[in-house]
Amino acid sequence: MTAAWTWNYGEYDPKTEQVAETLCTLGNGRFATRGSAPECRADSVHYPGTYLAGCYDRLTSGVAGRQVENEDMVNLPNWTLLRYRCLPEGGSPGEWLTPDSEDLKRYRVSLDLRAGVLTHRLLFQDAEGRGLRVTHHRIVHMGNPRLAAQRSLFRAYGWKGTLEIESVLDGAVSNAGVERYRELDGHHLKAHRTGSEPGGIAWLTCRTAESDVRVALAARTQTAPSVPVVDGHDATTAVQRYALPMSPGGSATVTKTIALHTSRDRPVDDPLAAAVDDVSHAPGFSALLASHRSSWQRLWHEAELHVPGRAGHILRLHLFHLLQTLSAHSAELDVGVPARGLHGEAYRGHVFWDELFVLPYVTMHFPEVARALLMYRYRRLPAARAAARQAGSAGAMYPWQSASSGREETQSLHLNPRSGRWLPDHSHLQRHVGSAIALNVWRYAQATGDRGFLHSAGAEIVLEVARYWADAVTFDQGRRRYRLRGVVGPDEYHDAYPDAESPGIDDNAYTNLTAAWVMARGLDLLDELPDARCRELMEQLSLDSTERDRWDDISHRMYVPFHQGAVSQFESYGRLEELDWAGYRRRYGDIRRLDRILETEGDTVNRYQASKQADTLMLGYLFRPTDLAALFARLGYRLDDEVWRDTVEYYARRTSHGSTLSSLVHGWVLAREKGPEAWSYVEEALLSDVADTQGGTTGEGIHLGAMAGTLDMVQRGITGLEAGAEGLRVDPVVLPEIPRFSFTLCFQGHRGIRIRMLPGRIGISVPTSSLGPLVVLLPGERRVTVPAGGERWFRFP
Repeated sequence: MTAAWTWNYGEYDPKTEQVAETLCTLGNGRFATRGSAPECRADSVHYPGTYLAGCYDRLTSGVAGRQVENEDMVNLPNWTLLRYRCLPEGGSPGEWLTPDSEDLKRYRVSLDLRAGVLTHRLLFQDAEGRGLRVTHHRIVHMGNPRLAAQRSLFRAYGWKGTLEIESVLDGAVSNAGVERYRELDGHHLKAHRTGSEPGGIAWLTCRTAESDVRVALAARTQTAPSVPVVDGHDATTAVQRYALPMSPGGSATVTKTIALHTSRDRPVDDPLAAAVDDVSHAPGFSALLASHRSSWQRLWHEAELHVPGRAGHILRLHLFHLLQTLSAHSAELDVGVPARGLHGEAYRGHVFWDELFVLPYVTMHFPEVARALLMYRYRRLPAARAAARQAGSAGAMYPWQSASSGREETQSLHLNPRSGRWLPDHSHLQRHVGSAIALNVWRYAQATGDRGFLHSAGAEIVLEVARYWADAVTFDQGRRRYRLRGVVGPDEYHDAYPDAESPGIDDNAYTNLTAAWVMARGLDLLDELPDARCRELMEQLSLDSTERDRWDDISHRMYVPFHQGAVSQFESYGRLEELDWAGYRRRYGDIRRLDRILETEGDTVNRYQASKQADTLMLGYLFRPTDLAALFARLGYRLDDEVWRDTVEYYARRTSHGSTLSSLVHGWVLAREKGPEAWSYVEEALLSDVADTQGGTTGEGIHLGAMAGTLDMVQRGITGLEAGAEGLRVDPVVLPEIPRFSFTLCFQGHRGIRIRMLPGRIGISVPTSSLGPLVVLLPGERRVTVPAGGERWFRFP
């Protein structure tokens, strides 16, 4: 195992421990456990957490004189807890040992990315020279998604006596991993029960407070040497106690294997009985580790990515966490893309638009998983229709934040940690999420050739989102254009005009253009559908030719604002005040969260030309230059290279990058523009979690969109790779800092297509199959083919 496949922390630092816990999380797509030290319960330094994909619960809290309802991804009982202390002969037992103990001399954490194994190594030594070396190995099994295990090896130095062990299933946990949420009720588990079974098995059951998900954990603890177990259970915690004899140079091993079952499992079973049965028949740690390694080996083969150097090391970590959050096991579940992974409680585990950055990579490697994630959205189409009706519109209005049911889960208040004030939250006005979902549907079908999905569930999503946009616009007689009023763009900083009485801004360029795109694709889809299916859908949706004509008209006459030769972020953006960027940087240093800084000063970012993330530039992330120019041309606007360059330069000077996605988008756009600053933004995106550039947010969970986006930067951004019905389009750009790399992908049934990038050359090889040659479209619309079982190389400037 080389250093490129490990992620290490060589010392114990309480200030960064929660970041390390997040980045050392282990998961299998069904559940994940944070990489906390086994010795620790939750406190101000440590935060053990285990999260089951799709397991949410709703509670009501009193905040700022109001009753606030929130649905959270639930922190489940901590199965990793293992307490121990030394009892030397003739002495008295010491304190329970933890990384915070004064006797800690060495501490090292190592994450094996190749095999999915987390190792903690600790060395304790007291004032009399008596030492204890501890090594924990942990896995969350990638083959059997209901199993996890932890093996702990203890070795004594300079003393003889007893090592007291407590193997614990700790149900006395709550959701308390995000400081700014701690005024909210986080006690989601109730009705705890504990007990034991023969064979060294302890169990714990509980259920979520409102959603009534039944949870069962069964743990089999084995010791070597084997010693009797003494149970010490209470109402919320199952404890198994052991006294292991130790001698100088002698060792002992404690192996804890757990099974996690819930009432959400299919087929439905009694969770407790299933968990006990599962853990009773689970093999030993060595056999579990071997099958776990094999599962990871297969996974890495499908997700192959080779990028040299430091960037490649970070990209491999990003891919590791993407695979743990969304694995083949996820395809069996009714879950979406959690914005912060299964790694922590930030954003309450909700599903946002981040799948826009995640699905391109997933689709081209694990199309079955991508399809399942889109089905999460399809199953919540009735809720989106109901939301549209409630807003007085037709079609489907997807929520900005989604969780279990598909209703809007965006909070009504949010806390500014700088000022300590709770403020109204209007981010639910980000209606653009529906366009992102429709775009993902369309691109999934283009990349996979899965017309069955596109013509069934996908068609309903695209057509209902198009219908919503057509009903949400108003016609401006003066401009002879259609407009969208009272929305919020991806930027999020601007949720109202200065001194306005109501929230929302008008004609956000990103929202308007993507809405026009959806309506155009809706028309294309109706033309593509087989006649029988088209008639069936139009009857099912009560869609008539009048609506089709309206979509066509709107998709040709949607209003897009401009100012100073650039595309405006929204109407009247250019009339806002300019911010003293240099002054604020001198005063505050890090101004990524400029909105919080200004609110603390009694000001508002709504007054300024200042963006959290320049959502206008998102257009350059989503669409190739020729496609973007064509979209503007359809609307009767000119977007040539000069206008786009001016737009990019304009927002580059006015963006604080308060989102981890912002630097990714800037890097992508500037790379396509051959801008010299491109790498600095790409590098910031790479470092956003590993260096915790947002100042404490990584400890609350990874930023899955940013991680997947950096992978996609290599996969599609640098290669200019775009999947289309006509073939695989390739249009490479030069990013000198990543001059060579390789990866494999899937496209329209072909699996294992290998892309190799070298300075000035790109190679494409296609595995042998019955599918025939791969069509490749090169710059200048040059059409070539790569035969199955063959390889071709192409030069680029």
